[in-house]
Amino acid sequence: MTKATLRQPPTEKHQRAQELREILQRANYQYYVLDNPELPDVEYDRRLRELQELEREYPQLATADSPTQRVGAEPLTAFAEVRHAVPMLSLDNAFNEEELLEFDRRVRDRLNTENPVEYACEPKLDGIAVSLMYRDGVLERAATRGDGTTGEDITRNVRTIGSVPLRLMEEGVPHKVPELLEVRGEIYLPRDGFAKLNAEAAKAGEKTFVNPRNAAAGSLRQLDSRITARRPLELCVYGVGLVEGAALPGRHTEILQQLNRWGFRINSEMAAAKDIQGCIDYYKKLGEKREQLAYDIDGIVFKVNDIGLQRRLGFVARAPRWAMAYKFPAQEEMTGLLDVEFQVGRTGAVTPVARLQPVFVGGVTVSNATLHNRDEIERLGVMIGDTVVIRRAGDVIPQVVSVVESRRPKNVRAIEFPTHCPVCDSPVESTPGEAVARCSGGLICSAQRKQAIKHFASRKAMDIDGLGDKLVDQLVEGGLLHSVSGLYRLSLEQLAELPRMGQKSAQNLLDALERSKATTLPKFLYALGIREVGEATARNLARHFGDLEPLARADEEELQQVEDVGPVVAHFVAEFFQQAHAQEEIEALRQAGVRWEPEEQGGEEQPLAGQTWVLTGKLETLSRSEAKDYLQRLGAKVAGSVSANTASVIAGPGAGSKLNKARELDIPILDEEQFLDMLRERGIEI
Repeated sequence: MTKATLRQPPTEKHQRAQELREILQRANYQYYVLDNPELPDVEYDRRLRELQELEREYPQLATADSPTQRVGAEPLTAFAEVRHAVPMLSLDNAFNEEELLEFDRRVRDRLNTENPVEYACEPKLDGIAVSLMYRDGVLERAATRGDGTTGEDITRNVRTIGSVPLRLMEEGVPHKVPELLEVRGEIYLPRDGFAKLNAEAAKAGEKTFVNPRNAAAGSLRQLDSRITARRPLELCVYGVGLVEGAALPGRHTEILQQLNRWGFRINSEMAAAKDIQGCIDYYKKLGEKREQLAYDIDGIVFKVNDIGLQRRLGFVARAPRWAMAYKFPAQEEMTGLLDVEFQVGRTGAVTPVARLQPVFVGGVTVSNATLHNRDEIERLGVMIGDTVVIRRAGDVIPQVVSVVESRRPKNVRAIEFPTHCPVCDSPVESTPGEAVARCSGGLICSAQRKQAIKHFASRKAMDIDGLGDKLVDQLVEGGLLHSVSGLYRLSLEQLAELPRMGQKSAQNLLDALERSKATTLPKFLYALGIREVGEATARNLARHFGDLEPLARADEEELQQVEDVGPVVAHFVAEFFQQAHAQEEIEALRQAGVRWEPEEQGGEEQPLAGQTWVLTGKLETLSRSEAKDYLQRLGAKVAGSVSANTASVIAGPGAGSKLNKARELDIPILDEEQFLDMLRERGIEI
């Protein structure tokens, strides 16, 4: 078809294409240049796909400066410019299984084969793409991707990152290091490092980062490399660009293994799939492990593994034909903030909850998200009526992470924090130094009463089977339950008359209440819901004092002699036992028959005292919480991540990055059977 015969686009199509170009170019500028993205990735992808469809339907709409024809935006001039010898292209995206299967069909069609194609599978890290140039094995230059053709020279900053080799290892390596080797990878912030960085920023009164990617971008683009050196950045390499003076292996996975031998970190989850079904299986498997990884990923990258086949397949304008990124369901989305309501928790904390225009994010439809506290509302600058970005990761409660100020309407309203409890109308009080405001009503407040009872009945506390949240709500709202001790005064008649209860269910609950009376001192202390007293602290308090009476008499100075109890926890514990209603409630519980055996006070040194253990993967004989409980009984601390201070790692099926980190650090690893044997040797029968 000649240009003259092309169907002319309607005016509205012309205007829409121009509008989309402007939106995407602005988004590129914010994302790549300012490191302050306003559009979530999923929204950007939608706009880009819409523009691609318009240009496919009306080819004359495609302009030289269209975002469909380029990777990013022009870099800032604060750093020297670097022109990439081989362009750093982006990847096309698949958002469902059908699109991935279509990618495989196109690959096999171009290769003129019906045989399965082998693919390399790698997690798509959510970081900053970089190019590292090595001359004769020595790091010469590091650059950002920039617009794919021209990036920024960030060599001084990259040299501060411990996982970036300054000289490549050659001794005992089968392949010679090329005279010129360009390595490409992702620089990112692990989740633990991001949390630590934000905690330090908050403590210093500085602005915190929205997410690890923003933090990594801001860290890499510091003009003062000493600041970068203090950030816990890491590099993971995923490929090569320019190579001169030596040959590399013929498969992508083998190239990565070779890079690993030269001293680069590669992703431990990398694998090869013999066909496209293997890619789909890999996607599902890693999706299940996603929240257990030590870093953020937003999808999987699949690449034709054979380098010769890659060359045959070639490139389109902005992406290779031999690679595809299969994205996970979006974890960030834009939606409207309709209103803000305030909920009251077990300790009286008044929490603002955003009521949202329902939006599908992270695999579910979300209509509520947390705003945390007054300080967070002020930090975000959020107002009712705003368009906001919400984030949902795994089972974490959705949260508002930013405001799209360019979409703010004129009729927005400020969020007014309540001065009185929205449930019981008691004054809301703020303690100096605390971000959380609290209802002063205590158990007078039915919201606090409900949450206190639910906590008391929970599995890790008194473990009252059958006492679910809805039943607690019914009992409190019906005036049948005014305190935790009131649970043990409920009658069969009262329970059986409740909706959907009946005689049998009522009797089952009474039996569960009776069983719960025989407990342990640590569980009882945890069940009382004392502020900042979790399972480990409750165990330490019980072990130190032996029984409830000496603990209840202890002052703050004595309490601080307990392991891991500082001034704040000591104050909350002492304050709790001084309260008359707390004393009355404990006495009522003991009169109802709640009992425990005194703990062995002090006693012999616990066999795992001072040690930090980590659990990873799925255990088959025990639940994770049971395994944690046994370790804590033996004196161990149970952490969520592996470090040089970890004493041992217990690894079940499905263990991932934590297991690999333990191997890297040469930390002892136990499987479940070895762990059970260790427990039996120390007198714990399973």
